[in-house]
Amino acid sequence: MNNKMDKKIVRRGLLPYLFMFVIMLGIIYFSFVSGVKVHDLTYDKFIEKLDKGEITELTIVPRSSGYVYDVSGKLDDYKEKETFDSTLPLSDEVMKKIVQASDSQDFKLTVEPDPSGSSLLMILVNWLPIVVIVGAAFWMLNRQMAGNKSSLDFGKSRARLSSDKNKVTFKDVAGLEEEKDEVKEIIDFLKAPKKFQKLGARIPKGVLLMGPPGTGKTLLAKAVAGEADVPFYFISGSDFVELFVGVGASRVRDMFQQAKRTAPCLIFIDEIDAVGRQRGTGIGGGHDEREQTLNQLLTEMDGFGANEGIIIMAATNRPDVLDPALLRPGRFDRQITVSLPDVKGREEILEVHAINKVLADDVTLKNLAKRTPGFSGADLENLLNEAALLAVRRGKSAITMSEVDEATDRVLMGPAKTSRKYSENDRKLVAFHEAGHAVIGIKLENASDVQKVTIIPRGQAGGYNMMIPTEEKMCSTKTDLLEQITGLLGGRAAEEITFHEITTGAHNDFEKATKIARAMVTEYGMSDLGPLQFEQESGSAFLGRDYNKLQHFSNEVANEIDMEMRKIINSCHKKAKEIINENKDLLKLIADALLEYETLTKEQIDYLVENGKMPEEKEDTNYEEMSITRLREIAKEKGIKNYSKMTKAELLKELND
Repeated sequence: MNNKMDKKIVRRGLLPYLFMFVIMLGIIYFSFVSGVKVHDLTYDKFIEKLDKGEITELTIVPRSSGYVYDVSGKLDDYKEKETFDSTLPLSDEVMKKIVQASDSQDFKLTVEPDPSGSSLLMILVNWLPIVVIVGAAFWMLNRQMAGNKSSLDFGKSRARLSSDKNKVTFKDVAGLEEEKDEVKEIIDFLKAPKKFQKLGARIPKGVLLMGPPGTGKTLLAKAVAGEADVPFYFISGSDFVELFVGVGASRVRDMFQQAKRTAPCLIFIDEIDAVGRQRGTGIGGGHDEREQTLNQLLTEMDGFGANEGIIIMAATNRPDVLDPALLRPGRFDRQITVSLPDVKGREEILEVHAINKVLADDVTLKNLAKRTPGFSGADLENLLNEAALLAVRRGKSAITMSEVDEATDRVLMGPAKTSRKYSENDRKLVAFHEAGHAVIGIKLENASDVQKVTIIPRGQAGGYNMMIPTEEKMCSTKTDLLEQITGLLGGRAAEEITFHEITTGAHNDFEKATKIARAMVTEYGMSDLGPLQFEQESGSAFLGRDYNKLQHFSNEVANEIDMEMRKIINSCHKKAKEIINENKDLLKLIADALLEYETLTKEQIDYLVENGKMPEEKEDTNYEEMSITRLREIAKEKGIKNYSKMTKAELLKELND
């Protein structure tokens, strides 16, 4: 970095010299390259040429000293741009001789006035070059200082003051009712601090918002400032930390000085874990710049009184790595967990983001909220935006349920790989695999509802099965977890029973099932080892998150843990095979429907289970949902030529037209 800065300084220092060099080149060009040739004649040589009558033009200019004349002119053998210069003494005889020669030889004689007689001309001749040079030097210096202006603000705060145009209120924040209640007294204090001071109440200096990404922590902080109608300073934790030690601490001091001048106000530090990590951690020691910045932040929070009108709010999704001194009373007194929204909260969030969306009659936000458990506010906003983009791409005037379904799949699994080619044998394997998951979900009493099954590849998956819990629970029972594992193993069980062969398609299923089984044994106490916790989901602050788990068992117990995990997996696998064997007809029915239609919705699956066949297609069936095989059949029925050679996009265009 220092080398780059030195190179910039050297380049800027050379600019004035380059400028002068260009001027000198211009002078040389106009003097020599332009083709003008000037001869110097002595006084004797000039008189000789005058007597011989070789002069064709002559110009006389009296010099300001008053003792000599400067003369210039041409001789008869000179070319067009060839002249001579000479100096003559101030003498009446010389001037008389020149005038007589002019009369006799008839050459052009010009006498110009003394330049000193014009004050304006003297100013231009004497001062204009100086003014030009000084102005050019000043311009160069000003450019150089402007380039280094940022270095003068190196230690200034990077906190940005939000404008009134971007004011956010609680109307813009949906699904966070409890969190709003927690910060209402902060708003009351910023509006009327005196009523708190009368009773001796100490308002929290800092409020820490904790929770998964995308749950609305930043939005909630903006809404607090908007409701209180106070200045809102926004800064990221990474804006404090620089290469040079002491810069971050200087920025912290400057930030609090600005805040005190505009109090009451609210300071929001996003991703505070970037600067607030535990001191002295990390392999090889700590980080001097970050730790000095944290020390300065702790000092500044102690330095202002409880009721000075400055509230600090911070957000993080890693509260486990924050320094304990940052969380003690007197610093971040109040800690608010912003969780993922429940079904009611998701519906409210969808209503906020659907204000500027044109939704068709078949789109119900309440049903959509039920189908999106685990989605954060950012995920829901992205889902509606993806649906809107798909509607525009398909040339529709409103967002239909078809676009919403496709957008949900895109958010969860990625875009469909419609151009990927795979054999009929692979399609059959994937169809029976996904049908196996669906059969387990249908037949287990406490299993999640099957919402959608598809064999269209998305991301790394050849197909997938969307299953949603019948109701959202705060905690899961042992039966719930066992049935989750059984459902995950349903695909492998279907492969074994149908093809008497196994594939790599259950790779991700095994990963999830093994993780649940290990948690049941080592964390939840749901095995024959008893109600003991052998592992904790906690990373080391010194070695980084997920570097290792805290383990509290011997090698003998480790062997027993492996045996218990194997016992759980094997029992669930056995149960999955029993269910598949008992429902082979249903398995084949769903698999055959998947091979024909590629995607089955909950309504279609329910109808298929009840009636043993797919519901009849309506005239306004959405062709985008159909497989290319079905589209070609419809194209054949409608008499479309060359339908067998058309791609899916071409078939859709022909059928829609």
